This record gives sequence, C-alpha cells and structure tokens, in this order.
Amino acid sequence: MTKISKLALVSQKAIIGKNVEIGPFCVVEDGAEIGDNTILKGNVFVSSFARIGKNNVFYPFTSIGTEPQDLKFKNEESFVFIGDNNIFRENITVNRGTAEGNLKTSIGNNGFFMAYSHIAHDCTVGDNVIFANGATLAGHVEVGDFAIVGAFVGVHQFCRVGKYSFIGGYSVITRDTLPFLKTVGSRNSAKTYGVNSIGLRRLGFSEDRIDNIKRIYKILLRSKKRLVEAISEIEKSLEMDSDVLEVLNFVKNSTRGFIR
Repeated sequence: MTKISKLALVSQKAIIGKNVEIGPFCVVEDGAEIGDNTILKGNVFVSSFARIGKNNVFYPFTSIGTEPQDLKFKNEESFVFIGDNNIFRENITVNRGTAEGNLKTSIGNNGFFMAYSHIAHDCTVGDNVIFANGATLAGHVEVGDFAIVGAFVGVHQFCRVGKYSFIGGYSVITRDTLPFLKTVGSRNSAKTYGVNSIGLRRLGFSEDRIDNIKRIYKILLRSKKRLVEAISEIEKSLEMDSDVLEVLNFVKNSTRGFIR
C-alpha cells in the first residue's frame, strides 16, 4: 500500500508505483516516475525529469533530476535514470543530462551513496558502487561496476573510474583510474598503489585471479615499456580472459590518459 504524507506535495501527473512511501515535505513534480517499494523519507525533491526504479531509499534533503550546473544548458529536455536497490543518504544531488552529452544521467543498481555526494550532468554510474561522504563527479564522468569513490574525492569532467577500483579519500582525479587498482593523490600527482586485493577478496575473487591481475599490471606499469609495447606483451603472454580484456579495452579507449 502506497503511503503519502499529507505534508508532501505530489503531482497527480507523477507516476507512483506500488508500496511507495513519501514522507513529509517531499516534492514530486509532474511526470516524475517512482518505482515500487521506493521510500522518500522526507524533504526529498524529485523533478519531472527523474525516472526512478524499485526499492530505492532517499534520505532527507536529496535532490534528483534538477537542472545541470552548466552554462551551456539551454533547458533542453533531458533526464536522470536510476535503477533498483540504491541508497541515497542526506543532501545528495543528481543533475540531469545536457545536449553536449546523451541528454541523460544514469545510475545503475545496488549503489550506496553517502551524504553530500554529487553526480553531475551526463554521468554514467554502474552497479554496486559505493560513494563515501562528499564524493563528487563533474560532468560526463563514467564510473564502472563495483568501484569505490572515497570521501571528498573530486573527479574531473570526462574521466573514467574503472571497474573494481578504489579511490582514496580527498583525491583529485584528472585522468582515468584503472580497473582493479587503488588510486590516491592530489591534482596531477595521484598515483596507483597496487591491486585492490582486499576489495577483490571481499567480492569473492580467488587468489589465482588476483595474481593474474597483478601480472597484467606488472607488465603494463612496472616493466618500463612504452604503452604500445606493454599492450603487445600482455596480448602475447597472457590468456585473454575477461580481466585482461577489461584492462586492455579500458587502456585502449582512454582519451584523457590514465593514472600510473
């Protein structure tokens, strides 16, 4: 049974699923979509351009689907798409897309976004991610599945955060962070600090699989070979399993360069 507080302002033109709970002082605009079993605890703003899936929880003072903080934005129709089973803690902001991107900001499933996180326009965030307090994405950022973005991290526009990677708190990321690695550091001096072994073990990676990932990066980052030579050696010497392909595809498609 859907429960809507008498102190909430919910448009009759919004699409509200089954068993949704909307607490006091929430605002849900015309055309907004909220999936089954989602909870808005109170003081949550959901714009007309938000499309929210099932089983999500939004804590107070969260704002979803507002206009981009981008001077090029000309009020074009754009959206925020959010999947299922996400938790958004207090004071989080998620902006919708722009014509310079794909007219959408998208967030996957099973994410945990801690207080004061910000996801800017045209970002693409994968599944099973964790954003610690104050983690901030500028526009057009891509975050891979199972990535962890530490407290008060700032990620520059158009950067990519690789799958299963870990970014340490207070880092400033101006280039791509490689999959499976730990990355920490301030602007233009961030560095990698080895494979995210603890995180991978927690996710069920075997020791053999972790060792193979270490072999990839021993060639890519520690061999002192030029990038094209390192890629060639990896392709010749290692079996092309999903982890090797993940790293090679990520590196080959990097436009901003990646942190070494």
